[in-house]
Amino acid sequence: MRPNILYLHGFASSPGGTKASAFRERLAARGLTLHVPDLNVPDFEHLTLTAMIEAAAEAVRQCPPGPVYLIGSSLGGFTALHFLDRRRAAEAQRVERLVLIAPALAFLGRHSVALGAEVMAQWQARGWLPVYHDGYQRQMRLRHDLVEDLRDYSGGFDVALDIPTLIFHGRRDESVDYRLSERFARDRDNVTLRLFDSDHRLLDCVDAMWEEMVVFFDL
Repeated sequence: MRPNILYLHGFASSPGGTKASAFRERLAARGLTLHVPDLNVPDFEHLTLTAMIEAAAEAVRQCPPGPVYLIGSSLGGFTALHFLDRRRAAEAQRVERLVLIAPALAFLGRHSVALGAEVMAQWQARGWLPVYHDGYQRQMRLRHDLVEDLRDYSGGFDVALDIPTLIFHGRRDESVDYRLSERFARDRDNVTLRLFDSDHRLLDCVDAMWEEMVVFFDL
């Protein structure tokens, strides 16, 4: 039975993102469909991880019969981990293989440090933060709902995985230190880490990632 391949895009991105589009075209050439749910849910301004997990679950429910192979990029990778953790007795049972692309591990902690205590306090007091959305190509509001929701989730390191997992990460990643992926992969025999001399987006590594995914997914 042919697999269903599901892609979870990153923060402030969209189903039409560069990597999603590149993988969609390559899979279409092999007669496969890449399912890419919109994770700007319920909309970007009111974004929460809980809503993103539900969107991933709904996407799996909408997939035809057969195994699901899950690809998560950046925040989509963080979402994938918590989807597999929180829905392991339900929709996540269908997921047989996982690819993480520069997964946004420790998302809340890292961004709290990067923004600084003053900005975080202003965000909470005002209720929203201006964020440039790459997918929509404009400045948008992001409500503090995201921070409040993320407090109910771990940094992702404690998620138990028992399925084959492949991680791609760039050594020059300016957003998520590749050593976080090294930490995640350490002592997990089912996890393979591939490091590239690239940045967070890994756009110059699409061909190399695709070649590895073809083997990993047995396409």
